[in-house]
Amino acid sequence: MNAFREAGSRLCRLARSEYRRYAGDADRPLGGYLGTMAAYTAVIGGIAVGARMSGREIPGEMPVKDLALSALATHKLSRLLAKDPVTSPLRAPFTAYQGTSGPAELREAVRGSGVRKTVGELITCPFCTSVWVGTAFTAGLIYLPRFTRLAMATLAALAGADMLHFLHGWLQRKSS
Repeated sequence: MNAFREAGSRLCRLARSEYRRYAGDADRPLGGYLGTMAAYTAVIGGIAVGARMSGREIPGEMPVKDLALSALATHKLSRLLAKDPVTSPLRAPFTAYQGTSGPAELREAVRGSGVRKTVGELITCPFCTSVWVGTAFTAGLIYLPRFTRLAMATLAALAGADMLHFLHGWLQRKSS
């Protein structure tokens, strides 16, 4: 038992040393990132176990139509969650309003430290949020495929409409 305690103590000292060498003076919540990775792994495991227990098959590949819909829908929903003014109440406990960053998008600074900072970084970054959103759509295709395809098609249409809004604005500026 004492050997395990010593090994654990050495491991903790090594982890703290690595953290200091990595982060320097910056507040990098590596423990929170590890927790996020562990949570994501647990979610993936839960999806797989749930599929197996319910007799659902996890497909070996995704049809091109579903992949395209998922990509567009993931892009749109990730930006809605991470940047949209309407979803700012979800981010407010972890961020501070800084202004706008583009059409219908907010610029927010992450607040706090540790887990709070980790969550703030996750929910203000469309790239980070897209990992979870894309995973949710993939799980949806396993458990509720019709509903998920409808939701993805709606979000894909909104992403297309966004592009047309930007094109329209660009054409207006060009003609002025």
